[in-house]
Amino acid sequence: MEVRPGYKQTEVGVIPEDWEVAKLSGICSMKSGEGITSENINQFSQYPCYGGNGLRGFTTRFTHDGRYALIGRQGALCGNVLGVEGMFFASEHAVVVTALPRADIRWLTFVLGQMRLNQYSESSAQPGLSVSKLVSLNVAFPSTLAEQEAIAEALSDADALIESLEQLIAKKRQIKQGAMQELLTGKKRLPGFSGEWEVKRPGELGSTFGGLTGKTKIDFGQGSAKYIPFLNVINNVVIKLNQLESVSVHLGENQNLAVKGDLFFNGSSETPEEVGMCAVLLDDVEDVYLNSFCFGFRLHLDAPVDGLYLAYFFRSVVGRKLLYALAQGATRHNLSKTALMALRFGLPTPDEQTAIATILSDMDAEIAALEAKLTKARQLKQGMMQELLTGRIRLI
Repeated sequence: MEVRPGYKQTEVGVIPEDWEVAKLSGICSMKSGEGITSENINQFSQYPCYGGNGLRGFTTRFTHDGRYALIGRQGALCGNVLGVEGMFFASEHAVVVTALPRADIRWLTFVLGQMRLNQYSESSAQPGLSVSKLVSLNVAFPSTLAEQEAIAEALSDADALIESLEQLIAKKRQIKQGAMQELLTGKKRLPGFSGEWEVKRPGELGSTFGGLTGKTKIDFGQGSAKYIPFLNVINNVVIKLNQLESVSVHLGENQNLAVKGDLFFNGSSETPEEVGMCAVLLDDVEDVYLNSFCFGFRLHLDAPVDGLYLAYFFRSVVGRKLLYALAQGATRHNLSKTALMALRFGLPTPDEQTAIATILSDMDAEIAALEAKLTKARQLKQGMMQELLTGRIRLI
């Protein structure tokens, strides 16, 4: 393969001519941390304590002070890399990486994270990494600290953007959760709405119907019809059409079609906390069915209720408590349709329901937009790492 001008072929791939290849032992030292018992780790002491899977808690003394990289040495997450700074305690399950004078520790932390170190773990019941094996690995590195620092700065900026988006999303979710708690219980009323809420039962508002029946594995993944998978109901307030899957439904089969406005509940789960998660279909669809692990709820045409409002209500804290109390079973928990239809809860007027649902939907849309931005930021950082850490793109 022809190598472009200014680059050279090495044992670790094509790199810039002025870069070098060295074993990790030539640019850093690695040493396991110290032993510590769980009795000496708590949540209120001064110094962070890191183990093989990251932060374990806090302790009263520290083993290191400065900037280092930590590699998980044992456990399910062995090989994960974490950059740490300040005074901290490193347990024996973490490998502490100290940069030698020719290497920048922040740049090295990104390099180690890109190396998928878990592939070098010893095959055993408890996966583990050998320090002697790690330090013998070859890496390509810029010969000047200035270029290493520039790369680290660019990637750190990308990390800062990702972290700020994560924090903003977490804050928006908390705000939405608080809004749900207040608006869906009537603790806070929107301007222009007053008066007592009317107590209703689902049985007064609509009726239930079942999902697909009589299907085998061969029917799924093919055919012109679509069905709403279990996780589409579990994970979403509003059914996502791009998450529908194919199913073969033959002429003459007695199956229930899903229509716009239907609500869906998962009828069983391994935990009572997940029983009765609710989602609503807000789009016009053709030839769409429901999976057999869920059941549908179709509102009466004259029912004084907004389907989106009901979906939010049954996913709220108060709605979850109502459905949690209905979960039956020991190893697998089931939701009784009869019990669901007899539930009693306060319901505002349709106009107030729509106003509340609109506010919550707008909040969801804002969170979804931020999540899309976060996904792009993570992809951008990954692309930057692939280009900058190999020298394909130079900053200096």
